[in-house]
Amino acid sequence: MTLNSLKFKLVIAYDGSAYQGWQVQKIGTGVQEKVEAVLARYFPSKPRLHSSSRTDTGVHALGMVAHFEIPKAEDKIPLARLAIALNAFLSDDIRVLHATRARKDFHARFHATGKQYRYFIWNHPAMNPLLLGRAWHVPRKLDCAAMRKAAEHFVGRRDFKSFAATQNYEMESTVRTVTRCDVRRAGGNFTVIIEGDGFLYKMCRGIVGTIVQAGFGKFSPDDVKAMFAKTNRTAAGMSAPAHGLVLWKVFYKKPQRHRAHRGESKNKISVSSVPLLQSK
Repeated sequence: MTLNSLKFKLVIAYDGSAYQGWQVQKIGTGVQEKVEAVLARYFPSKPRLHSSSRTDTGVHALGMVAHFEIPKAEDKIPLARLAIALNAFLSDDIRVLHATRARKDFHARFHATGKQYRYFIWNHPAMNPLLLGRAWHVPRKLDCAAMRKAAEHFVGRRDFKSFAATQNYEMESTVRTVTRCDVRRAGGNFTVIIEGDGFLYKMCRGIVGTIVQAGFGKFSPDDVKAMFAKTNRTAAGMSAPAHGLVLWKVFYKKPQRHRAHRGESKNKISVSSVPLLQSK
Protein backbone atom coordinates (compact mmCIF):
# COMPACT_ATOMS: atom_id res chain seq x y z
CA MET A 1 0.00 0.00 0.00
CA THR A 2 1.40 3.42 -0.99
CA LEU A 3 1.06 6.71 0.86
CA ASN A 4 -1.38 7.89 -1.78
CA SER A 5 -3.77 4.96 -1.50
CA LEU A 6 -6.59 3.85 0.79
CA LYS A 7 -7.59 0.37 1.88
CA PHE A 8 -11.14 -0.84 2.53
CA LYS A 9 -12.53 -3.96 4.20
CA LEU A 10 -15.77 -5.60 3.06
CA VAL A 11 -17.89 -8.24 4.77
CA ILE A 12 -19.76 -10.11 2.03
CA ALA A 13 -22.66 -12.58 2.16
CA TYR A 14 -23.71 -14.70 -0.78
CA ASP A 15 -25.75 -17.67 -1.91
CA GLY A 16 -23.21 -19.84 -3.69
CA SER A 17 -25.72 -21.92 -5.66
CA ALA A 18 -25.07 -20.18 -8.98
CA TYR A 19 -21.29 -19.82 -8.61
CA GLN A 20 -18.20 -21.96 -8.97
CA GLY A 21 -16.96 -20.81 -5.59
CA TRP A 22 -15.53 -17.49 -4.47
CA GLN A 23 -12.43 -17.19 -6.65
CA VAL A 24 -12.30 -15.88 -10.24
CA GLN A 25 -12.60 -18.92 -12.51
CA LYS A 26 -11.28 -19.83 -15.96
CA ILE A 27 -14.52 -21.73 -16.57
CA GLY A 28 -17.70 -20.56 -14.88
CA THR A 29 -18.25 -17.57 -12.62
CA GLY A 30 -16.87 -16.88 -9.15
CA VAL A 31 -18.37 -14.46 -6.62
CA GLN A 32 -15.12 -12.47 -6.58
CA GLU A 33 -15.52 -11.71 -10.30
CA LYS A 34 -18.99 -10.26 -9.74
CA VAL A 35 -17.91 -7.97 -6.92
CA GLU A 36 -14.78 -6.81 -8.76
CA ALA A 37 -16.91 -5.90 -11.78
CA VAL A 38 -18.99 -3.57 -9.60
CA LEU A 39 -15.88 -2.06 -7.99
CA ALA A 40 -14.63 -1.27 -11.50
CA ARG A 41 -17.79 0.79 -12.16
CA TYR A 42 -16.88 3.17 -9.36
CA PHE A 43 -13.07 3.05 -9.30
CA PRO A 44 -11.08 3.51 -12.57
CA SER A 45 -8.10 1.61 -11.13
CA LYS A 46 -10.25 -1.57 -11.15
CA PRO A 47 -9.13 -2.80 -7.74
CA ARG A 48 -8.59 -6.50 -7.04
CA LEU A 49 -10.28 -8.12 -4.07
CA HIS A 50 -8.16 -10.11 -1.63
CA SER A 51 -10.29 -12.48 0.43
CA SER A 52 -9.93 -14.17 3.80
CA SER A 53 -10.56 -17.59 2.26
CA ARG A 54 -11.97 -19.47 -0.70
CA THR A 55 -15.25 -21.31 -0.82
CA ASP A 56 -16.01 -24.22 -3.15
CA THR A 57 -18.70 -24.49 -5.80
CA GLY A 58 -22.15 -24.25 -4.21
CA VAL A 59 -20.92 -23.22 -0.75
CA HIS A 60 -22.51 -20.13 0.82
CA ALA A 61 -21.10 -17.32 2.98
CA LEU A 62 -22.44 -14.95 5.58
CA GLY A 63 -19.11 -13.51 6.68
CA MET A 64 -16.59 -13.56 3.82
CA VAL A 65 -14.04 -10.81 4.50
CA ALA A 66 -12.13 -9.16 1.66
CA HIS A 67 -10.09 -6.00 1.18
CA PHE A 68 -9.24 -3.75 -1.76
CA GLU A 69 -7.06 -0.72 -2.33
CA ILE A 70 -7.60 2.41 -4.40
CA PRO A 71 -5.70 5.68 -5.03
CA LYS A 72 -6.83 8.49 -2.74
CA ALA A 73 -7.92 10.49 -5.76
CA GLU A 74 -10.65 7.90 -6.43
CA ASP A 75 -12.15 8.15 -2.95
CA LYS A 76 -15.36 9.95 -3.90
CA ILE A 77 -18.06 7.78 -2.31
CA PRO A 78 -18.88 8.55 1.36
CA LEU A 79 -17.89 5.54 3.45
CA ALA A 80 -21.37 5.32 4.96
CA ARG A 81 -22.80 4.80 1.47
CA LEU A 82 -20.16 2.48 0.00
CA ALA A 83 -22.02 -0.77 0.79
CA ILE A 84 -25.26 0.71 -0.57
CA ALA A 85 -23.50 1.80 -3.77
CA LEU A 86 -21.98 -1.63 -4.36
CA ASN A 87 -25.21 -3.49 -3.62
CA ALA A 88 -27.05 -1.32 -6.16
CA PHE A 89 -25.25 -3.15 -8.98
CA LEU A 90 -24.78 -6.59 -7.42
CA SER A 91 -27.23 -9.42 -8.07
CA ASP A 92 -29.60 -10.24 -5.22
CA ASP A 93 -27.64 -13.36 -4.25
CA ILE A 94 -24.57 -11.26 -3.29
CA ARG A 95 -24.68 -8.54 -0.62
CA VAL A 96 -22.03 -6.35 0.97
CA LEU A 97 -23.05 -6.31 4.63
CA HIS A 98 -20.37 -3.91 5.88
CA ALA A 99 -17.79 -1.60 4.28
CA THR A 100 -15.14 0.04 6.46
CA ARG A 101 -11.72 1.64 6.14
CA ALA A 102 -8.91 -0.77 6.92
CA ARG A 103 -5.49 -0.24 8.43
CA LYS A 104 -2.68 0.25 5.93
CA ASP A 105 -1.13 -3.09 6.90
CA PHE A 106 -4.40 -5.07 7.00
CA HIS A 107 -4.66 -8.22 4.90
CA ALA A 108 -7.94 -10.15 4.87
CA ARG A 109 -6.23 -13.51 4.48
CA PHE A 110 -2.91 -13.26 6.28
CA HIS A 111 -4.29 -11.49 9.35
CA ALA A 112 -7.19 -13.89 9.87
CA THR A 113 -6.66 -15.96 13.03
CA GLY A 114 -9.50 -18.39 12.44
CA LYS A 115 -12.79 -19.13 10.72
CA GLN A 116 -16.14 -20.57 11.67
CA TYR A 117 -18.16 -22.72 9.30
CA ARG A 118 -21.70 -23.93 9.92
CA TYR A 119 -23.29 -26.90 8.24
CA PHE A 120 -27.09 -27.26 8.18
CA ILE A 121 -28.94 -30.57 8.06
CA TRP A 122 -32.70 -31.23 7.84
CA ASN A 123 -33.47 -34.62 9.41
CA HIS A 124 -37.00 -35.67 8.48
CA PRO A 125 -38.57 -38.12 6.00
CA ALA A 126 -39.85 -35.16 3.94
CA MET A 127 -37.64 -32.26 2.91
CA ASN A 128 -38.54 -28.83 4.24
CA PRO A 129 -39.11 -26.82 1.03
CA LEU A 130 -38.08 -23.62 2.80
CA LEU A 131 -34.59 -25.07 3.28
CA LEU A 132 -33.99 -26.19 -0.31
CA GLY A 133 -30.46 -25.27 -1.32
CA ARG A 134 -29.65 -24.34 2.29
CA ALA A 135 -29.56 -27.67 4.12
CA TRP A 136 -28.69 -31.30 3.46
CA HIS A 137 -31.82 -33.45 3.53
CA VAL A 138 -31.09 -36.58 5.59
CA PRO A 139 -34.30 -38.66 5.77
CA ARG A 140 -32.87 -41.44 7.99
CA LYS A 141 -33.12 -41.01 11.74
CA LEU A 142 -29.95 -39.60 13.29
CA ASP A 143 -28.53 -40.40 16.73
CA CYS A 144 -27.57 -36.96 18.02
CA ALA A 145 -25.62 -38.33 21.01
CA ALA A 146 -23.42 -40.44 18.73
CA MET A 147 -22.85 -37.46 16.45
CA ARG A 148 -21.74 -35.31 19.37
CA LYS A 149 -19.33 -37.97 20.58
CA ALA A 150 -17.86 -38.29 17.10
CA ALA A 151 -17.50 -34.50 16.85
CA GLU A 152 -15.36 -34.40 19.99
CA HIS A 153 -12.59 -36.35 18.23
CA PHE A 154 -12.09 -33.57 15.68
CA VAL A 155 -11.05 -30.94 18.25
CA GLY A 156 -7.31 -30.39 18.53
CA ARG A 157 -4.23 -30.22 16.33
CA ARG A 158 -4.48 -33.15 13.93
CA ASP A 159 -3.47 -34.40 10.51
CA PHE A 160 -6.77 -34.05 8.65
CA LYS A 161 -5.63 -35.77 5.46
CA SER A 162 -8.29 -38.49 5.86
CA PHE A 163 -11.08 -35.91 5.80
CA ALA A 164 -9.97 -33.64 2.95
CA ALA A 165 -10.40 -34.14 -0.79
CA THR A 166 -7.27 -34.90 -2.79
CA GLN A 167 -5.76 -31.92 -4.57
CA ASN A 168 -3.89 -32.07 -7.87
CA TYR A 169 -0.81 -30.73 -6.10
CA GLU A 170 1.13 -31.75 -3.01
CA MET A 171 0.19 -29.91 0.19
CA GLU A 172 3.03 -28.60 2.35
CA SER A 173 1.14 -29.84 5.42
CA THR A 174 -2.26 -31.39 6.12
CA VAL A 175 -2.07 -30.61 9.82
CA ARG A 176 -4.68 -28.15 11.07
CA THR A 177 -6.07 -27.06 14.43
CA VAL A 178 -9.81 -27.33 15.05
CA THR A 179 -10.82 -25.44 18.20
CA ARG A 180 -14.52 -26.26 18.12
CA CYS A 181 -16.75 -28.95 16.65
CA ASP A 182 -20.29 -28.91 18.04
CA VAL A 183 -23.53 -30.53 16.98
CA ARG A 184 -26.72 -28.64 17.81
CA ARG A 185 -30.25 -29.91 17.38
CA ALA A 186 -33.63 -28.16 17.32
CA GLY A 187 -36.31 -30.57 16.17
CA GLY A 188 -35.38 -31.71 12.65
CA ASN A 189 -32.70 -29.02 12.31
CA PHE A 190 -29.13 -30.12 12.97
CA THR A 191 -26.26 -27.60 12.86
CA VAL A 192 -22.60 -28.61 12.93
CA ILE A 193 -20.35 -25.72 13.99
CA ILE A 194 -16.66 -26.02 13.15
CA GLU A 195 -13.98 -23.47 14.07
CA GLY A 196 -10.29 -23.65 13.29
CA ASP A 197 -7.15 -21.86 12.20
CA GLY A 198 -7.51 -23.08 8.62
CA PHE A 199 -9.16 -25.76 6.52
CA LEU A 200 -8.09 -28.14 3.79
CA TYR A 201 -10.00 -28.59 0.54
CA LYS A 202 -13.47 -29.98 1.40
CA MET A 203 -12.28 -30.73 4.94
CA CYS A 204 -15.44 -29.39 6.63
CA ARG A 205 -17.61 -31.48 4.34
CA GLY A 206 -15.56 -34.58 5.12
CA ILE A 207 -15.94 -33.95 8.84
CA VAL A 208 -19.71 -33.43 8.57
CA GLY A 209 -20.22 -36.49 6.37
CA THR A 210 -18.32 -38.62 8.88
CA ILE A 211 -20.32 -37.23 11.81
CA VAL A 212 -23.61 -37.94 10.01
CA GLN A 213 -22.57 -41.52 9.27
CA ALA A 214 -21.77 -41.93 12.97
CA GLY A 215 -25.34 -40.75 13.54
CA PHE A 216 -26.54 -43.55 11.23
CA GLY A 217 -24.59 -46.10 13.29
CA LYS A 218 -22.39 -47.02 10.32
CA PHE A 219 -19.43 -46.82 12.68
CA SER A 220 -18.91 -45.89 16.31
CA PRO A 221 -17.69 -42.42 17.37
CA ASP A 222 -14.40 -43.96 18.52
CA ASP A 223 -13.74 -45.21 14.98
CA VAL A 224 -12.80 -41.61 14.13
CA LYS A 225 -9.45 -42.14 15.91
CA ALA A 226 -8.53 -44.91 13.47
CA MET A 227 -9.56 -42.73 10.53
CA PHE A 228 -7.07 -40.06 11.59
CA ALA A 229 -4.31 -42.65 12.03
CA LYS A 230 -4.68 -44.01 8.47
CA THR A 231 -4.22 -40.57 6.82
CA ASN A 232 -6.16 -41.78 3.82
CA ARG A 233 -9.39 -40.27 2.48
CA THR A 234 -10.90 -43.70 1.80
CA ALA A 235 -10.65 -44.53 5.52
CA ALA A 236 -13.09 -41.82 6.61
CA GLY A 237 -16.76 -41.10 6.01
CA MET A 238 -18.47 -39.51 3.04
CA SER A 239 -18.32 -35.85 2.02
CA ALA A 240 -21.46 -33.88 2.81
CA PRO A 241 -22.94 -31.96 -0.16
CA ALA A 242 -21.82 -28.37 -0.68
CA HIS A 243 -25.17 -26.61 -0.34
CA GLY A 244 -25.44 -27.10 3.43
CA LEU A 245 -22.14 -25.34 4.19
CA VAL A 246 -21.80 -21.65 5.12
CA LEU A 247 -18.67 -19.63 5.90
CA TRP A 248 -20.19 -18.00 8.97
CA LYS A 249 -17.51 -15.65 10.28
CA VAL A 250 -13.81 -14.84 10.22
CA PHE A 251 -11.79 -14.02 13.32
CA TYR A 252 -9.11 -11.33 13.65
CA LYS A 253 -6.96 -10.00 16.45
CA LYS A 254 -7.50 -6.43 17.47
CA PRO A 255 -4.42 -4.22 16.94
CA GLN A 256 -2.22 -3.60 19.97
CA ARG A 257 -2.93 -0.40 21.80
CA HIS A 258 -0.49 1.01 24.31
CA ARG A 259 -1.86 2.86 27.30
CA ALA A 260 0.22 4.47 30.02
CA HIS A 261 -0.81 3.31 33.52
CA ARG A 262 1.23 4.25 36.54
CA GLY A 263 4.33 4.61 34.44
CA GLU A 264 3.85 1.32 32.56
CA SER A 265 2.52 0.40 29.11
CA LYS A 266 -0.16 -2.25 28.83
CA ASN A 267 -1.30 -4.11 25.76
CA LYS A 268 -4.91 -5.12 25.40
CA ILE A 269 -5.30 -7.83 22.79
CA SER A 270 -8.45 -9.79 22.14
CA VAL A 271 -9.88 -11.90 19.38
CA SER A 272 -13.00 -10.49 17.82
CA SER A 273 -15.31 -11.86 15.15
CA VAL A 274 -16.67 -9.93 12.24
CA PRO A 275 -19.98 -8.47 13.48
CA LEU A 276 -22.74 -10.52 11.90
CA LEU A 277 -26.31 -11.52 12.47
CA GLN A 278 -27.08 -12.76 15.97
CA SER A 279 -27.33 -16.52 16.28
CA LYS A 280 -28.07 -18.87 19.11
